[in-house]
Amino acid sequence: MPDTGDPAPDLTLPGTNGEVLLSNIWARRKLILAFYAEDNTPLCSNELSMLRDDYEIVQELGADAIGISASTLDSHLDFVQRLGGLPFPLLSDQALVAATAYGVVDDAGKRSRRAIFVIDQGGVVLHAERWFQPGNPAQYEAIFRALGLEV
Repeated sequence: MPDTGDPAPDLTLPGTNGEVLLSNIWARRKLILAFYAEDNTPLCSNELSMLRDDYEIVQELGADAIGISASTLDSHLDFVQRLGGLPFPLLSDQALVAATAYGVVDDAGKRSRRAIFVIDQGGVVLHAERWFQPGNPAQYEAIFRALGLEV
């Protein structure tokens, strides 16, 4: 379970835009990993919609974002459509490899919790929010502070 200052686990997962190796992204830009429980649920929709709505700021701060859940790629594609599109990919973690590596498997062991990790270009965790609540402004602002924005 990585914490602030620890190396981020590097993984390859299938995504809505093809297979993604996390280190290929953080080699060139900071990365927000947004773990969420399940496609088409209200709080998870809020979590990803917030990042979508502020994605221009994320990019200006030199970062990209990725959503990760145990849902299938077909479910992800439907979810993206229901959300009206996303500027970042969703990765499928059906075997919970990423959720396990980041320490965010839910208590039932069947999906990930909502959690956010901000990773720098060197692959080091800048911020870890293991119990992310989309309605908590302080948690959301902490993501942008980790990216270097003075909030």
